[in-house]
Amino acid sequence: MRWELLGVKKINKTYDRDVISVTATEGTFDALIFKVKYSPVTIYDMKVHYGNGTVEDIKIRYHVQAGGASRIIDLRGRDRIIKKVVFRYETKTFSGRRAEIRLFGIHI
Repeated sequence: MRWELLGVKKINKTYDRDVISVTATEGTFDALIFKVKYSPVTIYDMKVHYGNGTVEDIKIRYHVQAGGASRIIDLRGRDRIIKKVVFRYETKTFSGRRAEIRLFGIHI
């Protein structure tokens, strides 16, 4: 069991929404986690779009320090192929570097 990198996004604005397209893998995942680099990020919610066309709306409101990670976010159902994740966030750039969010998935 190991976390697989699903996508990376550089954050451009202080409050916005972005999309991480999951195209490099066709695997199925049971849980997600965000890891943050360079500047802290507060993630307010995310919509996980699955290969079968359904969307799971997850309200998380989780603050992640630079160098830290979110809690593990369990997905409903089993063996879900993820196509993309849309998330709303807020960030403040203290170091002069834009925050970077890395999305990981795991199959338990």
